[in-house]
Amino acid sequence: MARPAHRRIAAAARLLSALAALAVHGALLAAPKNDPTRHQFGVIGNSFIEAGSGGEARLKQAIADESEASLAFVVVTGIKGADEACSDKLYETRRELFDDARRPMIVLPAASDWSECKNRSGRSVAIERLNRLRELFYNEPTSLGTRKLALTRLSASGKFRGYPENAHWQVGDVLYATVNLPANNNHFRPEAGRNSEFEDRMVANRFWLNRLFAMARRDKLEAVVLFSEGDVKALAQPTGLRGFLARSANRQDGFDETRRQIATLAAKFAGKVLLVDSDPAHKKGAPAIEWRANLGHLSLGSRAVEVKVTPGANPPFALKDAADEK
Repeated sequence: MARPAHRRIAAAARLLSALAALAVHGALLAAPKNDPTRHQFGVIGNSFIEAGSGGEARLKQAIADESEASLAFVVVTGIKGADEACSDKLYETRRELFDDARRPMIVLPAASDWSECKNRSGRSVAIERLNRLRELFYNEPTSLGTRKLALTRLSASGKFRGYPENAHWQVGDVLYATVNLPANNNHFRPEAGRNSEFEDRMVANRFWLNRLFAMARRDKLEAVVLFSEGDVKALAQPTGLRGFLARSANRQDGFDETRRQIATLAAKFAGKVLLVDSDPAHKKGAPAIEWRANLGHLSLGSRAVEVKVTPGANPPFALKDAADEK
């Protein structure tokens, strides 16, 4: 018996739908597969290292150069120079500059932005200025720039609500994070008495680093990248008994505890760890990544670079050079 017309039409429609799905499946199989974890990111060093004017122009040019590249994000160190006013007006002007950038911009505070700030009487206003920066630059769960990148801030933890400048994000199997470690000896004050800002921030940073590496181990990530202004000199940290005995000689070293912690965490991590800083001590020579075991270090000074990330490569990070330009 012949089937009714509406059943024949429905059967034909199902057949056409199946054929279309098969055709799409075949096209997907034939199409080249792009690795979504392969990416590039930019890092702009501290444009305000050199004294005098011109820092803002250098920063604008670096942002413009990075905007022309296909970058997942750009990390920038430094908002102002040491010879510029620590004023709300200047902070707001620089915030607008980052907001207008085409790429997601993650801004890292430098010593000249807060820890070296003084009032007219010559007294430090570092804590007050850092808190103001936190209000202006780190009050949202996203990056700056016209294209936003979701960030997880340390301030999301109830115990450390006052440290939003420390943030992490992930691209593929790489965990990226900022750590507030200013280049002026981590704002360690040699004067007698309690070093309150330094000590409180060290507690927050200690928790932050432990959390980052715990996440990386749990998720079996390929690498961790940490951005800071100051160079903790992790590659110079002695290992084993020598490292333990050398502790007493570094009581005035503001990076001592962080350097030891990073070295210990990196040794227990199966992947690569890359430290990127913009320490003013690095002013000459082309930037290069130096490795010791699974721990790498890249210092930029005032330079800007682009870094290629290739999953599965050893190491997965490489600086982009002129031959790579399209």
